[in-house]
Amino acid sequence: MLQTSPRVTGDALYRMAVPAGDYWLYRVEAGQVLRITDLEGNQAADTLFFNADDTAERYSVTDTLRGQGNLFLTTGSVLRSNEDRPMLTIVADTCGRHDTLGGACATESNTVRYDLEKRHMHACRDSWMLAVAEHPEYGLTRRDITHNINFFMNVPVTEQGDLTFADGISAPGKYVELEAHMNVLVLISNCPQLNNPCNGYHPTPVEVAVW
Repeated sequence: MLQTSPRVTGDALYRMAVPAGDYWLYRVEAGQVLRITDLEGNQAADTLFFNADDTAERYSVTDTLRGQGNLFLTTGSVLRSNEDRPMLTIVADTCGRHDTLGGACATESNTVRYDLEKRHMHACRDSWMLAVAEHPEYGLTRRDITHNINFFMNVPVTEQGDLTFADGISAPGKYVELEAHMNVLVLISNCPQLNNPCNGYHPTPVEVAVW
């Protein structure tokens, strides 16, 4: 469901542009609101969420989809943890659909989907691994890279239950806002994928803001 936000970016406590292919790791406190903006359109922000005070608790696609009875995420969706507790709620969304089934690109999936020669190309899992390595203070390891949300990505499900990667439905300036119900670590890989036509083979920046 489309829903605009009353928040003004000039009033945000924090703002940052995240280049395509880069990561963003940040602690969002309970009660704060995070906005992710697709600055140029049809970009994918592959995002992991953890309980900042106990990273063994993290976003769960199964608990989230079971709780809302819907495959896609939009305004009103409650993101639930692997302990079936609410972590965040989407409180505004001008895109209208976000994927949580397709997973994140990896060197292995680049090889399977595209070509053996694509294996060396940078992928979202590489960005997450780099974030984990560069920020040991958060206590994350490669074993913590599990379920993610692909904000702004369009992955329809066919009547047969297959996933299809379709052209994006986002556009420049579209955003999604999430209100945190607990202290949350947010780890975004701003997808570097050059082989999927959904972004026109041209990854672009996203912006993050916190109120």
